[in-house]
Amino acid sequence: MRFLIALLALAGAVVSSLALRVHYSNETEPCSINEKWDCGIVNHSPYAVIGPVPVAAIGIAGYLGLTALALMRRKRLVLAAALLGLGFSLYLTRIEKYVLLVWCVYCVTSLGIIALISLLGAVWQRRV
Repeated sequence: MRFLIALLALAGAVVSSLALRVHYSNETEPCSINEKWDCGIVNHSPYAVIGPVPVAAIGIAGYLGLTALALMRRKRLVLAAALLGLGFSLYLTRIEKYVLLVWCVYCVTSLGIIALISLLGAVWQRRV
């Protein structure tokens, strides 16, 4: 289970890296599909940073931390960190839906990854 969680967390770090690239880019992005799906709008919004730190960079750090915790067999910490990440991702998804009115493919993918890690973390925690 720990290797699956670590692999998913690494995938999350890659997705967050793609979002970070969009954050620092001024070009038209391949994920800018239509008026409802535009990563550029989301990643250039005021909600894409906490202070001077891009949210995508926080995502990279969080996913790499989850990878390390999973490989160290820290079941409780994996679950706690994953649930914290899931809550933050749901908060950002709410902003996309109700404030920005635009979705980011990378953000939605990250939400799916952290939700799956949370589920696997809960299953792993329950196993003896």
